[in-house]
Amino acid sequence: MTAYRILAVDDDWAILRALWRGLRLEGFAVDTVDAGPLALDRVDKAPPDAIVLDVCLPGMSGIEVCTRIRAAGTRMPVLMLAERDDVDGRAAALAAGADDCVLKPFDLYELARRLRALLRHVAPHAAARTAVTVGPLTVDPATRRVTLGGAEVEVTRREFDLLEVLARNAGIPMSRTLLLERVWGYDFEIGTGPLDPLAGSLRRKLEASGHPRMLHTVRGAGFMLREP
Repeated sequence: MTAYRILAVDDDWAILRALWRGLRLEGFAVDTVDAGPLALDRVDKAPPDAIVLDVCLPGMSGIEVCTRIRAAGTRMPVLMLAERDDVDGRAAALAAGADDCVLKPFDLYELARRLRALLRHVAPHAAARTAVTVGPLTVDPATRRVTLGGAEVEVTRREFDLLEVLARNAGIPMSRTLLLERVWGYDFEIGTGPLDPLAGSLRRKLEASGHPRMLHTVRGAGFMLREP
């Protein structure tokens, strides 16, 4: 079986060496670069299966790199690395289209596990799932489009996955643990997971044109989508 090809991007060569050695031991083929423009060039010329990308690259930040990758229509998983106290960086990474964000210092085995989970979801069988409508909202997995009141809502890949799970369970409170399992395919520590900032970003997009709230936080439970 051909190994998944991972592009690791970080300006800290100690981290790059650790990623190169650790991910190779986990069965991945690994390439490394230390700057944003080099990462974009590599993605253009030899697209990897997934990218591990530092948030705080000098010059062109990891956020900008991720934004450009998604603007080009590239669907490969992007896992970003952020400092443990960089809450804004984590939120910006997910808003830019990153699929996951791991905090430094990280455990290489856990990082590899998350990469495998992302790669398992890279080509979901969307055509086998029918569109679901909740009031004025329609979520169509065949086209990966979200419309609200007839107008398209631009969402990231991970926002779409979260919204689809909530829409298919409309009116039912969904726990954070269950949503993390359904959307990411593995468990997080709830205190450090990406679910809350992702839900917040999705809620703002759904309410951006003055639409009434549909995505609700359920105290002590998690989140629920319901008709306005």
